[in-house]
Amino acid sequence: MFRTMMKAKIHRATVTEANLNYVGSITIDRNIMDAVDILPNEKVQIVNNNNGARLETYVIEGERGSGVICLNGAAARLVQPGDVVIIISYAMMSEEEVKTHQPKVAIMDENNRIVEMLGEEIHATIY
Repeated sequence: MFRTMMKAKIHRATVTEANLNYVGSITIDRNIMDAVDILPNEKVQIVNNNNGARLETYVIEGERGSGVICLNGAAARLVQPGDVVIIISYAMMSEEEVKTHQPKVAIMDENNRIVEMLGEEIHATIY
């Protein structure tokens, strides 16, 4: 049996752009992608803390150090620049892999800089 587990999370990133006239996807600063091990074209779920919208799309690499978090295409209708989002990547794992798996969780500041990296989900309301 395989289970679908959280592999990575970018917690409380700020949307910098919403580009309706693009083919689709989410553009993420490559430094952030590397920190949480998300690859270009990888499927992610986006949760908008401002309006509750949830969507799935794929990742496009953004300029390193830019802090870009840009929703493209139809997804741009579900966010506004300044919205706070959570970006989650999942992976299918065997029962054995699940026992030792630790997701990479990046806690972001309002300028999309990583302020803390976690190896597990903290059950708290402080972030």
